[in-house]
Amino acid sequence: MGLWQRFTLIFKSKANKVLNKAEDPREVLDYSYEKQLELLQKVRRGVADVATSRKRLELQVQSLNKQEAKLEEQARAALAGNREDLAREALVRRSGLHTQIADLQEQLAQLSEQEEKLTVAAQQLQAKVESFRTKKETIKATYSAAEAHTKINEAFAGISSELGDVGQAVQRAEDKTAEMQARAGAIDELMASGALEDPSGMSKDNITIELERMASDTDVESQLAAMKNELGSAEKKAIAD
Repeated sequence: MGLWQRFTLIFKSKANKVLNKAEDPREVLDYSYEKQLELLQKVRRGVADVATSRKRLELQVQSLNKQEAKLEEQARAALAGNREDLAREALVRRSGLHTQIADLQEQLAQLSEQEEKLTVAAQQLQAKVESFRTKKETIKATYSAAEAHTKINEAFAGISSELGDVGQAVQRAEDKTAEMQARAGAIDELMASGALEDPSGMSKDNITIELERMASDTDVESQLAAMKNELGSAEKKAIAD
């Protein structure tokens, strides 16, 4: 095999692969059905043409038969009128017509046989075309269902992949949220224990705390002295009465 032949073979192989990939079997089936319908129409036209020719021959034979009968009558009339010469001429012409009629009848028989064969062929072809149409629609419906199923599966596969990514993102968000909540709880505990300063900047030093404690104690003592004075005044009043 030469270089050019190998190149041609490789090119055809790749071209066929591309065509098979891009080819829609439904379109191929519809195209094949249309071609079969065209062939069926041609066969039907052939049957119609043969039938027309047969009918034309039948009419021609009928006309010649009438002429033959007329010549026979003319021959009898001429013979009755003692015109044997005219009677002979009429019979000669009748004989010629008889030969023509025989030839036409042979052609007519052949046309009738051909018409019958074409009619049977047309009926068989029509049955095959109808069977192909039914099978075509079945295959198309099956292919469409398979195509839809494939698209659904592909879409589902894509969604599943995306959902997997979404699930991972959600898990990461939940983990970060839990971590943030844990950090916030830990800071609250440290703030409550005093391990951390108040972030507002309002933390108190030891002197302030001691002054506030002394002020609180002084206030308590003042309140206690006031209560004692009130009780002493009440007792003195009671004795005086």
